[in-house]
Amino acid sequence: MKFLKRLYLHERFFYAIFFLAAGFLFSFWIQWLYPLIWVLTALLFLLLTFDIFALFSPSAVRAERDLPEKFSNSDENPVRVKLWNHYPFPVHFEVIDEVPVQFQKRDFKRSLSVPSRSEATFEYFLRPVLRGEYRFGNLNIYCSTHLKLAKRRYTFGKEQLVKVYPSFIQMKKYDFMAVDRRTFDPGLKKIRKIGHTMEFEQIRDYVPGDDVRSINWKATAKQGGLMVNQYQDERSQPVYSVIDTGRTMKMPFENLKLLDYAINSALAFSNIALKRKDKAGLITFSNKLEKIVPASSKKTHLNLLLETLYNVDSKFLNSDPGLLYTHLKRRLPQRSLLLLYTNFEHISALHRQLPYLSAIARKHLLVVIFFENTELEQLAQKEARNIPEIFDQTIAEQFAYDKKLMVKELQKHGIQSILTKPEELTVNTINKYLEIKKRGIL
Repeated sequence: MKFLKRLYLHERFFYAIFFLAAGFLFSFWIQWLYPLIWVLTALLFLLLTFDIFALFSPSAVRAERDLPEKFSNSDENPVRVKLWNHYPFPVHFEVIDEVPVQFQKRDFKRSLSVPSRSEATFEYFLRPVLRGEYRFGNLNIYCSTHLKLAKRRYTFGKEQLVKVYPSFIQMKKYDFMAVDRRTFDPGLKKIRKIGHTMEFEQIRDYVPGDDVRSINWKATAKQGGLMVNQYQDERSQPVYSVIDTGRTMKMPFENLKLLDYAINSALAFSNIALKRKDKAGLITFSNKLEKIVPASSKKTHLNLLLETLYNVDSKFLNSDPGLLYTHLKRRLPQRSLLLLYTNFEHISALHRQLPYLSAIARKHLLVVIFFENTELEQLAQKEARNIPEIFDQTIAEQFAYDKKLMVKELQKHGIQSILTKPEELTVNTINKYLEIKKRGIL
């Protein structure tokens, strides 16, 4: 019975049976076809018997799935499959891998031929859009000879578990860009520093354009030429990623929730902040405070942030900015940079939260980050052909205009903001952080 469970007839065998059956029908009118069909039928079953004995000989195949330690959310992650052919003849493989149910990929199949007593490797990529645990099932291998009349199934029941973390691939990408000053990405730019901090670095010669308030008159008198004090950026300043996990962050764009865009951005930004010797922290909230990671500059702090972000999820609840303000007033006495990831779909939603945001901005440097609705923008730019389409386009333009009004409203209350497309969130957030550091306004 085990033999029969592993034996499958190839499609080519059924095609041959079909043509032989058709030949039998024609043999009623063409008599000389009758013995020929019997000879071909006997030959077919003889070849099938030979094919089955060859496949079920003691020689066998081996297969192995090689997974990375963890997957990066919203990125292409490689999965490598290795095959070993121990038969003394070339074998054709059909590989069906049972990928996790989250991908809903029910048609996975790879075909390749492997020479005798050799190995082969192929690679495919998976792009997860949800954080969490992903379980791979069996690795099913169907092998056949060049005759392709029968197939033997091998099942490698090695179930594997891999966790999908926030996008560490994106984090590494921007980490490289921060280290290599010659590398720039659209949106990342150098910004002229306006003023300086009070952390002294050295005395150097004056060059046109230096702030005259930095002239060191004692050193100038000694050297006989203008000398200026040079200051360096203050370090070890606390910077927090504050993520709203309320219902507004549940909205999806390109199969990825706004919350996951925010989480990926927070991880990449925190890495940059730690590289620049600042203290990075994390706060998540909705109708209650959920996760709080105090700001720190330790080398192991990034791993703590990664594990914390891995477990963050959004809920269908309205967020409470008043609760956030109360917590910040009690727990964060030092002035800090707060990057608040949230979203407003209507200006009335902003007006409800504006008193609390203004109160937070009086104590800390607050940057409110919210999202453009790219689907509405596409609708607004689409050519309208009838009255319903004109109506839809007008509504879409009104929503886009409201987003711009929100930026102006925040500026009037002294609150900095970033209005960004979801796919440009990380680069715009890092650029804003670099701008703040260069201007020395924290």
